[in-house]
Amino acid sequence: MEIPIVHSSGPILLVGGALDKPEAILPWLGMVNAIVAADGGADAVVAAGVQPDAVIGDMDSVSAVARSVIPDARMHPITEQDSTDFDKALRHVSAPLVIGLGFLGARVDHELAAMTVLARHADRRCILLGSEDLVMLCPPRLALNLPAGTRVSLFPLGPVTGRSTGLRWPLDGLEFAPALRGGTSNEAVGGPVEIATDQPLMLLILPLSCLGPVRSALASQPASWPARA
Repeated sequence: MEIPIVHSSGPILLVGGALDKPEAILPWLGMVNAIVAADGGADAVVAAGVQPDAVIGDMDSVSAVARSVIPDARMHPITEQDSTDFDKALRHVSAPLVIGLGFLGARVDHELAAMTVLARHADRRCILLGSEDLVMLCPPRLALNLPAGTRVSLFPLGPVTGRSTGLRWPLDGLEFAPALRGGTSNEAVGGPVEIATDQPLMLLILPLSCLGPVRSALASQPASWPARA
């Protein structure tokens, strides 16, 4: 089991190298307990005028400018090349919730890799934020209050089944798998939406405006997948 580099009793903001607007970090300053950069995300943090609590990664994308202003004690190089910097950072932080900026958008292969990491470390509660959507791994059970018509997309990363209430097209009795069946462009009918899955392999994709309800739902429902699920 990995030993956390950063341990927090509150949310952590994790910043990746694909963040093209460093000012997006600023609204989070009073809402998280720590800011961690994944490798090149350190440049975005520094550009926002913020000092990261830690930089984790193989350090091949951190600029000389960022290195000059971040204390060496906050730099945590992990040199192995079998995982992405997002993977390295996520598995070395411990918090009730990780908010990820700078992992969606830009290169599609990086996006796909980040989504795979969510399933690889299903014990870590992490929400990735893009310009339009948020992406997270479905916990065993999740209950959300969403307005009628809200887009609710589900995408399987492997074989998985589920149950639902409050969706226009229920999940019950369906077998999902990447090359067989997806669940994108479903929608809430209004009121509570409840989703339960049998494996930590289903991505939930919602409009960015749903971040508040998602955070509330996660805080009120502590059930989560076991480590290395």
